[in-house]
Formats: sequence, C-alpha cells, structure tokens
Amino acid sequence: MIKLKGITWNHTRGLLPMVATSQRFTELHPEVEISWEKRSLQEFADASIEDLAKRFDLLVIDHPWTGFGAQTKAILPLSDYLSNEYIKDQESNTVGKSYGSYVFHDKLWALPIDAATPVASARLDLLEKNNLEVPKTYDDLLALAKKGLVAFAGIPVDVLMSFYMFCCSLGEAPFLSEEKVISETIGIKALQMFRELAQLIDPANFNRNPIQVYEAMVNSDEIAYCPFAYGYSNYSRIGYSQNLLHFYDLVKLNDNPMISSLGGTGLAVSSFSEHIETAIKYAEFTCSSQVQQNIYTDNGGQPGHLQAWKSERINGVTHDYFKNTLPALERAFLRPRYYGHMYFQDHAGDVVRNYLMNGGDELKVLEEMNSLYAESLKIQTV
Repeated sequence: MIKLKGITWNHTRGLLPMVATSQRFTELHPEVEISWEKRSLQEFADASIEDLAKRFDLLVIDHPWTGFGAQTKAILPLSDYLSNEYIKDQESNTVGKSYGSYVFHDKLWALPIDAATPVASARLDLLEKNNLEVPKTYDDLLALAKKGLVAFAGIPVDVLMSFYMFCCSLGEAPFLSEEKVISETIGIKALQMFRELAQLIDPANFNRNPIQVYEAMVNSDEIAYCPFAYGYSNYSRIGYSQNLLHFYDLVKLNDNPMISSLGGTGLAVSSFSEHIETAIKYAEFTCSSQVQQNIYTDNGGQPGHLQAWKSERINGVTHDYFKNTLPALERAFLRPRYYGHMYFQDHAGDVVRNYLMNGGDELKVLEEMNSLYAESLKIQTV
C-alpha cells in the first residue's frame, strides 16, 4: 500500500474537495491511500512550506510561497513531470493570473487548484428589508457603511491586500521599483481612503479573516454587505449556512471597477516524497478539467480551472457566484513572489492595520513599509 499525506487549510473549501478527490483516486487506484491534515487560515498564510514539505507529500499552498519553494527546492517543478498537453490545458484555462502565479524561473511549481480574489458579497434579504440596493460605486459603499451595515476582513494580511487594491484602483500597482512599495502620492491617497472607510465599521472586524466575516454575515443580521474579502462560494450555496450570500464584482472607483489582489491556492508535490510518481498522478487527476468541474466543486471546492467557472450547472448551484466574480479575478493584481517577500507580507500588514485603527502620519506608514520592503529584498536563500 502506497500511503501519501497531504496538508491543506481548515475550511470546507480547503479540506472536503481534497478528501473527496483522494477517495475517488483510491477507488481508481486501490494500492494508494491518501490522508489529509488541516491547519488554520493564518498558518496557511504564514507557515514555511519547506518545513511542511519534509512531513507531507502533497501541499496546498498560497501562491506567494512559490518563489520560496522554488529556490529552496522544497517542492517539485511540476512542468518537468507533466505532459505538454496537460500543461497547455492548465495554462489556457487559467482563471486570471492563477496559472502564472505558480510559475517561477520558467517552471510550474504548483497546479492552480483553487482561484480567488477579494470580491463583494451581500445579504440581499437585509438590504431589501432596509429598502437598500447593492452598492455600485465607492460613494455608494461609503453611504451604506455610514448606516452601520458594512464589514470587511481586518486582520493584518487582509488589510495589506486591500491596501494593494486601493493603490491599483487609484492607477498604480505596488512594487514597480525596488526603492519603494508605492509612490507617496498614491500611497497617501490609498491610506486615507481606506481609513475613511475603516472608521465606519465595527472594530470587531479588525480581528476577523474573510471566513469569520462571512460567518458573522450568515449567522446574524448585523452585516448586510462586505465590499471586499477573499470570496468563498460555499456561502452562495443553499443549505451551507443559515442565510445565503450573493457575490458580486467590486464597486467602481473613478468609473472603473476596483482591482483586488489575487489569492487562490496551488497543489504542490514535496521533493522529499518517497512516492513522487503517485503524488504527481493524484495532482494531475485533481486539477483536470473533469474533476475540477465535478467532484472537486461538488464537494465544496472553489476550482482553479476556467471551464468550471464558466459551467452553467455550477453557476446554477452557486447563484452565479463564478459568473459574477470572474471579471474581478481576470483583472486581479499578482503579488510579488520572490524569496524574501513573505517577510514583507508577514510584517507590513501590522503597519497598515495599526494606521487604520489608530490613525497617524501616512508618510511614516509608507516609510516603515519601504524599510520592510528593503529588508525583504536582502533576504537570500541559505
């Protein structure tokens, strides 16, 4: 019996599709047994994949770890093992830049198993009860927030992603140079706009990740709208939670839809695995078009294959979650993935969050972020 161990994150979307696809793979290959462990969403973003690769054969990873994984050689370059035909299918069916987010040094280090970006969500029943509509513009959003019905994910990593969103939506992407994260003009404007909104939400949201925001939305009647949080299609499916969420593209700022930061996950194979051929065969199976459109998505997954996002059947089950949010995925900003970037991501969010909660000098905030950026660029592999 060949036994593989995998690690994913602790949510229906992260665990159940992996268990379901593993069960089906074992039925097709009785000599293989695959077990999965789960870790918190925070650990998923923070924990070193090098350490995990020494303990697990299969890793569901956050794409900013791609450069780290490639340079430490903790995970395998899957493009060296999969057929050209399969790779071309994955590339041509990417959701936004999902495929490219796992390419480093011209090799593919994980398969885009799951695609996500911050999108908008609403409790339509609460909006209708208050004779309100889903916001279409940023001004609409501020007006709704003043009524106390808005929330967003406020933990450090999420507000950092939202800071990138404000910068991109104001016309400048972060990290265009190695000297500064963003220009002072755009950076100051982004911080000020973000703080204006942040002052209108319940401070409790600064301790919530996207899952916790969605749970608060579906389990109470206090939040009618979330303007941006990494989307979870589970909450758009009847029967998943007490109340249903409908998902939408982001509001318009200066006549253009806002541009969020790409998320999603990739399925990587550990270079330390004793069963590399079998692990790759399972990854190939799980990320195939057929499995992504059926077993994977039907068991709570949020697929990374474009044909699943375009499926009428899947959109019917999710109240058009995928159709409505695909435009946001297609224009989403791709974060840096160089070796030391996780150091910046781990610390810069605290700086932004502190400013949003307590105010302060925007220039000093930007200077602190630039200092962290400079430090991150100096970090090299051992």
